Amino acid sequence: MLDLHRLTLLREVKLHGSMSAAARELSYSHSAISQQLGLLEKETGVVLLERVGRNVRLTPAGEELVRNTEAILTAMERAEADLATSHERPQGIVTIAAFSTISRSVMPFALAELARNYPGLDVRLRREDPEQAVVQLISRQVDAVVSDAFPGTAVAPPGGVHTTLIGQDPIRGYLPHGLEFADFDDLKQLRWVAEPPHTASSQWAVRVCRELGIDPVISYVSSDLLFHLRMVEQGLAAAFLPDMVLREAGSVMTPSSWLPADQQRSIQFLVRSGSERSASLTAVREAITQVLHAKHNM
Repeated sequence: MLDLHRLTLLREVKLHGSMSAAARELSYSHSAISQQLGLLEKETGVVLLERVGRNVRLTPAGEELVRNTEAILTAMERAEADLATSHERPQGIVTIAAFSTISRSVMPFALAELARNYPGLDVRLRREDPEQAVVQLISRQVDAVVSDAFPGTAVAPPGGVHTTLIGQDPIRGYLPHGLEFADFDDLKQLRWVAEPPHTASSQWAVRVCRELGIDPVISYVSSDLLFHLRMVEQGLAAAFLPDMVLREAGSVMTPSSWLPADQQRSIQFLVRSGSERSASLTAVREAITQVLHAKHNM
């Protein structure tokens, strides 16, 4: 019988892209993972990894074994969720990863509600960027992720992840406060503030600008959307800002009529496939959803 722990280690190597990265993430030594995967190759009787330069990659047999491992882990998640439903009330430890804005403006209220309603449920929160949070979810370092997705940039979640849409957050374009613009051509000279280039929000913002005929000059880069807001308020940059950020800051800025005001990001709740029926995760998802909707309607 194949060892599930070793199968999971092989999956981690694929997920993180290298044996060294998997070792760092799991707090293992490189040699320990190498030894375990060597034993897995002996168990299977096939080559699972091949060397590419100074790194390794999975062979076709290794890729197939990881796909089968995903199915096994999904079945385990489902079994654990079914067992959890035998409890009358949600309980146990649940670890959530969420992005900055929702961590500040929504999660404290949702956590307070959960603490009042489910004293046996211990919900723990991590502030993580969405991309890293999904990796932690698949690696079983967190139990759920609250993430956002932008129009035209959302991709299908990786295998083994179940996604639920729990809310929408409008995004509007804002010009630097106090600056006068005679015509649309003036906007082409603007400086912009955006999130790092690899993020979905930045890629979306650049695409929207280019569709308008603007090649944006991104002079300021930060993952902190409150920083974006302050740069706009000080007349230093233009930005696309979610309504959630302006509500949090109590800002009364008016969106620009030159820029789109009909876009929105999706707020999603991600769990590992098979665990979506967990009573504890369901309670967490519903609490976050209720706070989101209440704040949207304020």
